[in-house]
Amino acid sequence: MKQLIIATNNQGKVREIKAILGNFYDEIKSLKDAGIVADVVEDGDSFHANARKKAVEISEMVEGDVLADDSGLCVEALDMAPGIYSARFSGEGATDEKNNVKLLSLVKDQDNRRAWFVCALVLANGGKEKLYVEERAEGKIIDEPRGENGFGYDPLFYVEEYGQTFAEIPPEVKNKISHRAKALKKLQEKVQEM
Repeated sequence: MKQLIIATNNQGKVREIKAILGNFYDEIKSLKDAGIVADVVEDGDSFHANARKKAVEISEMVEGDVLADDSGLCVEALDMAPGIYSARFSGEGATDEKNNVKLLSLVKDQDNRRAWFVCALVLANGGKEKLYVEERAEGKIIDEPRGENGFGYDPLFYVEEYGQTFAEIPPEVKNKISHRAKALKKLQEKVQEM
């Protein structure tokens, strides 16, 4: 039986990954589902470094593959912030809502709203990195949240091609065009070549 443990407890990420890689593994579990309590400190200087650290450390504790992602939002006018600090952008006790409020306050006087989501994925097994991929999704930041789907910065991330935010785009469409979807597709292709 081929098992994949996703190095997260973020149920939004788990849903997206299961929807895309579900046919490739017999079982896909979050850390919580697998009974793993691990608090890997994300102190890397890039999305890749953080994803690698999580995947490698957790793969030393379990049998089978471990998939870790590090993803975030980069806003051009903010010197690529929040970047690797996206989840904790608003400081101690950060929530999606607080992060979005801070982002809106920083971009309110900016003409350049160009932004992109980045997703770095690392697949590890037995304490070693096996595969690494990175992809991005382009968009811009709008003035107020729109939509009920998604999580994180999705309600502010507007995709011009669709005329909607990531939180308005139906999940089945987002799971084809998002940074994570693109990275997972690339990862899936590489896994099949192994």
